This record gives sequence, C-alpha cells and structure tokens, in this order.
Amino acid sequence: MSPSTGSGPRESWLVVIDPQNIFASPDSEWGSPFFAHAMTNIRRLADAHGERVLVTRWMPTADRSTSWGEYFRAWPFADRPASDPLYDLVPDAVGLSPHPTLDLPTFGKWGPELEAIVGRGAQVVLSGVSTDCCVVSTALAGADAGARITVATDACAGSTTENHAAALHVMGLYPPQLALQTTAEILA
Repeated sequence: MSPSTGSGPRESWLVVIDPQNIFASPDSEWGSPFFAHAMTNIRRLADAHGERVLVTRWMPTADRSTSWGEYFRAWPFADRPASDPLYDLVPDAVGLSPHPTLDLPTFGKWGPELEAIVGRGAQVVLSGVSTDCCVVSTALAGADAGARITVATDACAGSTTENHAAALHVMGLYPPQLALQTTAEILA
C-alpha cells in the first residue's frame, strides 16, 4: 500500500509502545481504562505481523539532573528502580515479539535504536499506550525521520477519551507521513 493509505502487515513492522503494568493497571496513577481493549487489537496485529513485531518499555532511568528530575518529583509513585514489577510487560504482551524489548527512558521511542531494527524509511504500524504521550511522541519523531507511520487507532489506549481523540487529531495533521487506521483497515 502507499504511505498515504497506511501499510499492510506483510510490508510493515508493528511497534507496540510500552505495554507495561504501570500503564495497564487500574491501581496505577497512569493506568489507562482503555488498555484491555487496545491489547485485544494489539494481539491481532501482532499475529498478522509475525516476526516483524517490536515491543518497547519506558524505563525510569532518565537523568534526574535534567527536567526528568521535576517530572519524577511530580510523579513520585513512578520513581522506582527499573527492576520494579510496575515496569514489567503485562502478561498479554509477553511473547508478542521474538526480539528483545527496546527499553528507553524517553516518551518517544523513535531514534537510532528503533530505526536500526526496523530500517530507515520503514513502514511502521504503531500501537500501545498512551496515545497522548508515548505514542504521539514516537509517531511525530518517526515521521520526521522519514518513516511511513500508520497509527492503529483502536490498538492505542489514551489516558482519557478526550486525550486519545486530541492525540489522534494532532497525528492526523501529518499526512502522508502519518496515517490513521483501525485494526480492521490495517488487516484488510
């Protein structure tokens, strides 16, 4: 398919952004109430993409002398060692990818590490959490780097319905580098 209409599973990579306990648990201050629904569609996309699936994790390892210091003071519940079970993948995400997780201390996961795996100018389907933070940060950086990004709108979970819609609206302003499609449209 062309970049303006997205990419099918045979040509693209699926990148699953941060399917971790901290973003899925209803007990977490960052837990998305939409995570379970998104995970159902993530699983469908992962099955279709086979070995071309990469899972990322956000890790609390950023330098506290930078603005991340203020961030962790604002969110002290998340200021735990990276080994804390809060940062583990949810059980449904374990085994989605044959590749090791890409662990980064940044909202956006697009960078040299990810590009080295999927390739420069790759067709990438993004899914995961949170639409209004790590997904949008990854999508915009990927588009800037020349990747052909399709955001699986129903395989992403926002912090709220309104924030999810706002992030999709912003990403929808970037065609042809960024396309918005449902899981069914991607799999068709």
